[in-house]
Amino acid sequence: MGNQTIYFKNRPQIISTSTIAGPKECRGIVGRYVETALSDDLYGESTYEKAECKMLSTVIDGAISNAGYARSDVDMIVSGDLLNQIISASFAARDFSVPFLGVYGACSTMAEALAVAAAFVDGGYIRRAVAATGSHFASAERQYRYPLELGCTRPPQAQWTVTAAGGALVAREGDGVKITSATLGKVVDFGVTDVNNMGAAMAPAACDTILAHFRGTKEDPEAYDLIVTGDLGALGSRILKDLTWEKGLDISARHVDCGEIVYDVLEDEFQGGSGAGCSAVVLNSYLYSKMMAGGFHRILFVATGALLSTVSSGQGESIPCIAHAVTLER
Repeated sequence: MGNQTIYFKNRPQIISTSTIAGPKECRGIVGRYVETALSDDLYGESTYEKAECKMLSTVIDGAISNAGYARSDVDMIVSGDLLNQIISASFAARDFSVPFLGVYGACSTMAEALAVAAAFVDGGYIRRAVAATGSHFASAERQYRYPLELGCTRPPQAQWTVTAAGGALVAREGDGVKITSATLGKVVDFGVTDVNNMGAAMAPAACDTILAHFRGTKEDPEAYDLIVTGDLGALGSRILKDLTWEKGLDISARHVDCGEIVYDVLEDEFQGGSGAGCSAVVLNSYLYSKMMAGGFHRILFVATGALLSTVSSGQGESIPCIAHAVTLER
């Protein structure tokens, strides 16, 4: 449908999910839906990177066991994270002895992983796949911005990287939430260079993918209960609604951003949450449970990612961004 949207004829389903989140995240409104609430950001490990890897392993295992399956029943793991060489995902996958596809879309990785897993399942190449991603505040902040020990002052446009992970088991059989289509995004760069202003950098990519989705499907925003973006935060969410409105598409009545709702509304969180774990934990806990209970019937899930690195930012490059969308139906 269109140049960027594909339709899954066999409607693969998310038949189970699993989530884990840190203490700060679990104090928010989404926290009551999280399966595993941590009391310690280190999760019993000696480094934050090891903690992030353990979190990802936990949700992959959880998604499998929550569906009543064993590891041997899963044909593929599709996962990625924010760290260099996606070490959290690849280190987690080494414990499973399951074929692994490592994907990187920064904070858009949850939608990308779901689209890839759904394509393999829909085509009949595999029976079941786990799509998963996560992030950790401490590991991401010191990689992309400043060493935590410096105690740098956060600017008002900054977001807080979410310490969380989420996994979804995608299969052809079962009774779950159907993945009916995916819109693959293009890399969009509006020239933003501020590594703290992720919302402004990613909003144009979200706008581009959302417009492509509705052009391809010939639908209106009213066809969805929610249009959910990944982690634009409060500022990025406002920019997105302005950009789509300027293009003749008004999504304001149905738009919600995971970064805006993952935390309590406190000044300390500035613009809200970000990170690959942001949309992953909101989708696989709050949104999934609401859909299974009949609260929502159709959601357009649009995860957004900033494709920067410390090298590119240090050389003065702007921040290219991307957004992928999947249609979820119950």
